[in-house]
This record gives sequence, C-alpha cells and structure tokens, in this order.
Amino acid sequence: MSDAGHMFTDSLALLLSLMAVRIALRPASAENTYGYMRTEILAALANGTTLIVLCFVILYEAIQRIMDPAPIEGPLMLVVAIAGFGANAAGIYLLHDRSADSLNVRGAFLHMMGDLLSSAAVIVGALLIMFFDFRIADPILSILIAAIIAYGAWKLMRQSVSILLESTPAHLELEDVRKGLLGVESVKEVHDLHIWTLTSGMYALSAHVVVEDVLVSECAKITEQCEQMLKERFSITHTTIQIECETCTEEACVYTAGTNHRVGTKKDS
Repeated sequence: MSDAGHMFTDSLALLLSLMAVRIALRPASAENTYGYMRTEILAALANGTTLIVLCFVILYEAIQRIMDPAPIEGPLMLVVAIAGFGANAAGIYLLHDRSADSLNVRGAFLHMMGDLLSSAAVIVGALLIMFFDFRIADPILSILIAAIIAYGAWKLMRQSVSILLESTPAHLELEDVRKGLLGVESVKEVHDLHIWTLTSGMYALSAHVVVEDVLVSECAKITEQCEQMLKERFSITHTTIQIECETCTEEACVYTAGTNHRVGTKKDS
C-alpha cells in the first residue's frame, strides 16, 4: 500500500515536470523578458518538497508497523513489487541522460529512483516474509529507503533554492571569473560583478569593467573579447558588461559598496 501511494504521488510529480517543460518552452515577452525558463526550477523545488513530505509519511507508517506488525500477503506483495520494479526501471532509463542537465528532470528522475528502490525493498521484504515470516523487514526497509530518498530530495531542494536566490553557481569562483576578465587586454579593473543561474545549465553575468582611455569603437572589441572569454572558459553565455573609463561612484554601484576590496568570495556574490 505504501509503495502504491508512492507511485501515485510520483505520477503527479512526473505530470508536474512535464507541464513545467512545456511552459518553459514559451517565448519571452515584454512582461517576462527572460521567458518562463525558471518554471523548471519551481517544479524541481515542488518535487523535492513533495519527496521530503513523503519520506516523513513513510517513516511514520513504518514506525507504526514496527510497533504493531500487520499480516502481509507475501506472494501478492512480490508480484506487485516486480511489476513496479520493471516500470520504474524503464522510466529511469528514459530520464537518465537528461537528468544531468535539468533540475526539473532530475526531480522526476529522483522520484523514479525512489520508486525503484522502494520496489526493490518490497521484493526483498516479500521474500523474507514468504520464506522466513520476517514481517518486520517491511518497515525496516521502508525506513532505509525513506532516508535515501530524503538525501537526494534535500540536495535537489538546496540547488533549486540556490538558483532562485540567484547565488553564484557552485562550480564557479567569483575571483576566478574576475581574474579572467582582468586578463583581457585594456581591462584595468572589474567591480559590481554578479553571476547567477537563469535555469539549469544557463548562466548569466553582469559586471562593470574599467578600461584604458580608448576610442568608443575599441570598447566594442573589448566587450566582445570579454564575452568570448566568459563563454569559452566558464560557459557563461548571457552577459551584460558596462564599460567605464573610471570607477563609478559608490552610489552608482550600491550593491558593491565595499565589495571592491572583498570580491572573489561566494559570500559577497
């Protein structure tokens, strides 16, 4: 019954993920200039939250079963679990490649992985019950599976929240990016540097770049060199670079008042 309930909630989660993918494909508009890409992140957060709640439900039911063991039909339990295992294995095969590139798909993938582990646990539990009448194996395995699911769900939620808070991507160091920009010819200083994730695998950057006193036509070349370097070295493809001949006033760079001396730490991003 617990595995059936788990499968039902996961079917809803897969539907949510599919709807998010379709919405995310909508083009940008005057009201939503970035489009609807972050719908996938919201869906991933919702899926992660659902998984955490589900883990608590499974944990509660398992504890109740330990305190008051119930009669279990081993053969029926085994047949249903094998069918569920096959269905979940097929789902994991279909989602595996995409799960590395999209948090939304990863959320659906984790749901399917949780189902697969649950089905495997039910199979083991059914065999123990059928051959050894070891009924307590059912709730013990449920607690173990809940812990595994909760670990993956927590990571998914943490990544989703990080993106929604526009934190610096975990694989990038702000100081490394700043040094990369300073390595571009004619660039003297970089400040008001921000890097964030638009959606899974799509990163954006904005920065104020102080250059030597050059012609306006040269500024376009410097911007192009900065953009090319960011794309090749850091896979940052959406950039907004403000060229300056001297450092802007503190009022103009309100978000980095004091950051100029501490840039490079994720805490300041």
